[in-house]
Amino acid sequence: MPVPPGRGDGPGAIAPVFDEDGDLLQFVGYQQDVTERVEYARQLEAQNERLDQFVSLVSHDLRNPLDVAGTRLNLAQQKRDSEHLDAVEGALDRMEALVEDLLTLARGGKQDVEPESIPLGVLAEQCWAHVETGDVTLDVASDRTVEANRDRLSQLLENLFRNALEHGGDVTTVTVGALDDGFYVEDDGQGIPEADRNRVFEDGYSTSRDGTGFGLSIVSEFAAARGWTVSVTEGDAGGARFEILTE
Repeated sequence: MPVPPGRGDGPGAIAPVFDEDGDLLQFVGYQQDVTERVEYARQLEAQNERLDQFVSLVSHDLRNPLDVAGTRLNLAQQKRDSEHLDAVEGALDRMEALVEDLLTLARGGKQDVEPESIPLGVLAEQCWAHVETGDVTLDVASDRTVEANRDRLSQLLENLFRNALEHGGDVTTVTVGALDDGFYVEDDGQGIPEADRNRVFEDGYSTSRDGTGFGLSIVSEFAAARGWTVSVTEGDAGGARFEILTE
């Protein structure tokens, strides 16, 4: 006999127990306690609500003043040239980049994103076209298919590409290749010192004055949300090699 679940209770059942003569002795039953699961679902829902509030705050309350400041700056630059105005423009650009990274982190923290089968090489080439690459070339050495959300995987690849181009030094080639249990993104630049390799994924860590320090943190967040792991080591040419394990 099934038992309907109550608040915090999972499904259960009750069965009669008879003696040798067929007389009813007792009933035995069980009911699954899913209190922790229900509480986790509530916490997850509350977390997603807070993230939505944060996205709304950043999108409106921070972007509007930045838009006003940018408009005023353009008007001022039309009237006169000044290194001080150029410095203001650089600061506003950095603030805009920081806002975008914070929004990406907030959206990336939400759960229940449906994955799909994505050809890694095809997506890598599409992402490469969205990044300012200069004379650097992309070498795709993988025909692997990855189970992931397309938008998140695109952001992960683009952030790794930008990191190589902006912090890798004299990079000439960025390579995307397959591993037995994942894939990697590698450059032939100056690499990352071993002592700094764990810190590069920390929020706000950057070796550049113009960097926001969130690019690789976003990579780490997206990987963790999918149950992947990401690490950095030295590539074959001495540059940085980011390995993403998906299995």
